Amino acid sequence: QVQLIESGGGLAQAGGSLRLSCAASGRASWYAMAWFRQTPGKVRQFVARIKWNSGNTGYADSVKGRFTISRDTAKNTVTLQMNALKPEDTAVYFCASQIAPIAAFDSPSSYDAWGQGTQVSVSS
Repeated sequence: QVQLIESGGGLAQAGGSLRLSCAASGRASWYAMAWFRQTPGKVRQFVARIKWNSGNTGYADSVKGRFTISRDTAKNTVTLQMNALKPEDTAVYFCASQIAPIAAFDSPSSYDAWGQGTQVSVSS
């Protein structure tokens, strides 16, 4: 059974940085891992994705150039480094895993397992 546990959320000022981590267990490898975020009353929004073997990455336009996703295949962890934070980055951030390639990598329905989420709050 795949288990994803996020950590590292918290409060930051606009322009600051936070680092999120996701510890994954239950499988030897994945096709891809991703981060999504969600605010109350809104659908879960794609943030970034990384392919497990190749390390190829993809980002939402809203975070491109500010956020960096990385993975450590030896430790089975995925990290989201968030710099130049903006108040609109405030959300609950979720780690997600994908075991098979699906075209719509930015759709929540393409992912098989989810973490419990971690709150990120950015003050202006």
